Amino acid sequence: MDDLNSIFTPGMQVRHPDQPDWGIGQVQSNVNGRITVNFPDEGKVVIDGSRITLVPVFDG
Repeated sequence: MDDLNSIFTPGMQVRHPDQPDWGIGQVQSNVNGRITVNFPDEGKVVIDGSRITLVPVFDG
């Protein structure tokens, strides 16, 4: 898993770097490199952290 992805904890907000139209998602879980994120325009998505590095959002 990418080191940046390891910081994500439930409740944090993120963007998918390849899917900007999904909007800002909220991390639901991060277990063994599998990050579950609930995106407002896409729904719940499980991200493989070894393939995609999510972008943290701090200004909501």
